[in-house]
Amino acid sequence: MPKTAMVRVRIEPELKTEVESIFNAVGLSAAEAITVFYRNVKLYRGLPFEVKLPNKTARNAIAQARNGKRLKRFASVEALRKDLER
Repeated sequence: MPKTAMVRVRIEPELKTEVESIFNAVGLSAAEAITVFYRNVKLYRGLPFEVKLPNKTARNAIAQARNGKRLKRFASVEALRKDLER
């Protein structure tokens, strides 16, 4: 079937650039990646991933992070890993 339908969207330029570099790394154009997404939506008859609202704990953590509260800073990735292992 010939490709004649168009999808036009507006997204943040930085998001577009970053995501398209990922598509390129896996050998896909933006059009091919969108086609894969559409085919998966058709196959699953819905989004091909779980979409849910964050629970209360996650909502609180998001709010604190946005307000700059209880943030941890690490001097290195190794220090972050050690903290996560606790």
